[in-house]
Amino acid sequence: MLFYTHNNSKFAFSLDENEFQDSNLKAEYYDKDCCGILGVPFDSSSTYKTGSRYGPALIRQASYNFERYNLTLDKTLEIPVHDLGDVEIIPGNFKRTCQKVESTVKDLIHQKITPILLGGEHSITYPALKAMGVEDVTVIHFDAHMDMADKYMGEKYSHATVMKRIYDLNPKNIIQIGVRSCSSPEKLFADENNIKYYTSQDVYNNFSTITETIDEINGKIYISVDIDVLDPSFAPSTGNPTPCGLNPFQMEKLISALAQKEVMGMDLVEVASNQLGDITAINAAKIIYDFLCVKS
Repeated sequence: MLFYTHNNSKFAFSLDENEFQDSNLKAEYYDKDCCGILGVPFDSSSTYKTGSRYGPALIRQASYNFERYNLTLDKTLEIPVHDLGDVEIIPGNFKRTCQKVESTVKDLIHQKITPILLGGEHSITYPALKAMGVEDVTVIHFDAHMDMADKYMGEKYSHATVMKRIYDLNPKNIIQIGVRSCSSPEKLFADENNIKYYTSQDVYNNFSTITETIDEINGKIYISVDIDVLDPSFAPSTGNPTPCGLNPFQMEKLISALAQKEVMGMDLVEVASNQLGDITAINAAKIIYDFLCVKS
């Protein structure tokens, strides 16, 4: 039985506005981790299935399926979480939307709040990382696709080019997990530039190798999760569903391992549905929930 009051405009377990603005509480939170949920309902470059603009609302609604205590992880969600609502996006205008996301994320970082972005399409990851500065950050990218095209349909800024744009920001490292679809130029680029990637087959056959790679990461990380990393049987409502993906148990273990690192920020993108109770949104909310539980 769920005992948390349902306010589907906010992520479950979020502080209310009065709690967050209380100066004594705020001072206390500066001494420990604090996470800020930020919706970015932008999907103007989506090419196969649109609708990820509804993702933030659906993920928030789905988050009320979970108890504060996480039995599988034996963790209680205690970390301070504030849902800041949605960024004011400009439909069809990536540049102006990008500026708004970047500015908002900078404000969160200045307040020592770890940003967790809910997309929206995958292009929103670029302004988030640009706001942080990535020279000393390892980017962990969960996705069915490499997203390493330099241009897609003539556009440099797109859900299909986002990791190439992030590579151009010169991060410390990029590690891709769950990949099972890419063009030959994308694979060649990754190989020539020492971008480490693990296919979904690697996750099934060599899981310990991936967890060892995570264990070896030193310093700051940023986690970007495209929900299509999951198999379509678990996440059918997404922009570009691709068979032979990961399952929720694997994601739970990987996110749990990553959450123990120095996480600068996170996003979860490409939930494309407008139906309450959609399994894709539920699995997306579970990923955020698991992360918050481990961070507590």
